[in-house]
Amino acid sequence: MYGAFDRSNAARSRGRPAPPIEPTTGRDRPRPVTATEETPSGVSRSQVGRIAAGFAVAGVLLAVIAAGVGVDEVRGALATASPGWLLAACCSMCLCLCLWTRSWQVILGVTGVDESYRTLLVTYAAATFANYVTPMGQAGGEPFIAYVLSRETAASYEESLASVVTADLLNLIASVGMALLSLGVLVWRSELPTALAPVAGGLVVAAAGVLAVATVAIRFRATVERSLTKLVAPIGRLVPRLTVDGVRERLAELRAAFDRLAADPRALGWAFAFSVLGWTLFVLPLFLAGRALGLTVDPVVVSFAVSASMLAGYVPSPGGLGSIEVALTALLVALVGLSSANAYAVALLYRLTTYWFAVVVGGLAALAVVRRQ
Repeated sequence: MYGAFDRSNAARSRGRPAPPIEPTTGRDRPRPVTATEETPSGVSRSQVGRIAAGFAVAGVLLAVIAAGVGVDEVRGALATASPGWLLAACCSMCLCLCLWTRSWQVILGVTGVDESYRTLLVTYAAATFANYVTPMGQAGGEPFIAYVLSRETAASYEESLASVVTADLLNLIASVGMALLSLGVLVWRSELPTALAPVAGGLVVAAAGVLAVATVAIRFRATVERSLTKLVAPIGRLVPRLTVDGVRERLAELRAAFDRLAADPRALGWAFAFSVLGWTLFVLPLFLAGRALGLTVDPVVVSFAVSASMLAGYVPSPGGLGSIEVALTALLVALVGLSSANAYAVALLYRLTTYWFAVVVGGLAALAVVRRQ
């Protein structure tokens, strides 16, 4: 990540002026492997072990829940599922990924990166796969996604990171906004049980947190950059390749990328529109999962339940596996009055047509990305 700047520092240490550094982007940029990046040969054994352990723990949790609500009842409910509704749910998730990729493409276009939609779609699906199978991937996968994007497209790492963070922020605003809107409707209709007051409070806190973080990052970005530079100084003594000048210049490039995005509000508006449409299609499979079992779930409840359950997706399990199913089951029981077995069956079908469908599609995309290396 800092190879170009190390070349400059090495030249100064020998008493000669540093050779000119030609600007490079995307595939032309040299990328030494850092502690947080993977080599093209694949993931490490420790990572595979953590992923396997995460899936094992989540599988045990799902089995325990099934035993608690009644394995036979859940199996009986799932046996009645209509394949047609499930196919429609998978199509909805597929269109969701397409729209989120389009939002990504619009944002990259603002930074001057013109990449084909097909390439970005495969890259986005592969990055989604990485996030969904990695424990805590949902809580901090942006640097990894940006690394994959910078390797697969003409974008530099800074441009990639700026686009990924912006796209994630737009998706987060869309999800929180829909959650607050549906929460307001439920409160207005007096259909929000008292027991769900903590969930409602969590959504409000999440919305306030997003606004506060965005405000601080924009308003005090110079202070944030100076703080990061100070933190790097002692680390640089232990890691020679990490230099203060390199970090400072990388932050300047990242800030420039964000400035280019902020200078085109119309493009951001289009990107946000694609994010909202994508989130709507991400929510729709829960309604379709209910229809697959002959149940009709209020669309307002569907919007609130999916958005609220995403708060459980930040636990240390692959893609929130286990925790999101529990949250969805509890919300459907409380808001719709479904039996525990039916609610759990709906939650499992929803995750089958969103999470597991995305894992399969993303896994195929990841294989395509590996073959392109």
